[in-house]
Amino acid sequence: MTSLPAARLPRVSVLVPAKDEAENLPEFMRQAAEVFAAEPGKYEVVVIDDGSTDATATVLAELETKYPFLRSVRHRTRRGIADALRTGYVHSRGDVLVFYPADLQFKPEDIPKLVEPILAGEFDMMTGRKEGEYEKAFVSGIYNGLSRKLFDVPVRDLNSVKAYRREVMAALPVRPDWHRYMIVVAAHRGFTVGETPIPLYPRMAGKSKFGLSRIPVGVLDMLAVWFELRFARKPLLFFGILGAALFFIGVLTGVVAVLYRIIAGVGFRPLLTLVEVCLLLGSVFFATGLLAELMAAQRAEIAELRRRVEELVGRDTDSLR
Repeated sequence: MTSLPAARLPRVSVLVPAKDEAENLPEFMRQAAEVFAAEPGKYEVVVIDDGSTDATATVLAELETKYPFLRSVRHRTRRGIADALRTGYVHSRGDVLVFYPADLQFKPEDIPKLVEPILAGEFDMMTGRKEGEYEKAFVSGIYNGLSRKLFDVPVRDLNSVKAYRREVMAALPVRPDWHRYMIVVAAHRGFTVGETPIPLYPRMAGKSKFGLSRIPVGVLDMLAVWFELRFARKPLLFFGILGAALFFIGVLTGVVAVLYRIIAGVGFRPLLTLVEVCLLLGSVFFATGLLAELMAAQRAEIAELRRRVEELVGRDTDSLR
């Protein structure tokens, strides 16, 4: 008895987070179908319904019967783009993943521009540099400028559509909103990153899910990413140096206070208070560094277990191809 050949897997998975995008999805899929028709079987689209409250789920069910390359996954509640991309990654089959929004501000016709340099082996990751009218251009410019200064990344636009090898997603920390720093983390871990201009169009329907309230969150995320990349493996290097410095200042201030008491014959209460604060904070920071070292060791063990599991899954997947 001869076995049937396995179905051909797509090479590219387009991950589309969608929150209340029922009006945009039919046109998005129509345009995607026109682009994908030139290379049948190369692409699949995984739409992640991120807790939509409109008719997105119904629209997706209808579209799946019309477009064989479409698959959909649903979150019961809104979990954000980072979680949506992680869900799409788990349910996708392609070796190259593409993050593309459903609002049609980026047209599906530009997806090959992001994908081809990766398939050709030129880069591990490609990002689009937005070209066109952009209502948040000022805020985006500040964000990108600070990111380039802080992280020294080789691209000008970090917060745009992206294509990347599957291994890039596997190497990223699972953290809320960290999709904005995917390029930063990927470049830090040795993946090559390129950039290509991508036209930006006005939103066809619906409204943006992001406002000025996201700016403080973005700044805090930026600091968290910086700390993660600099000190995640050796947190004692940060907390220990800071604690030792404060402890040294406290000891030095104590010596000055003693000499002041001996020479001048009077005590100075603010110096004593400074000594107490510095010694206390120095001890706290140093102890925090020791605890963080234990947590870093556990993270390293978990990362190694995750790597081994993914290797085993990869071998099983390869055997099925």
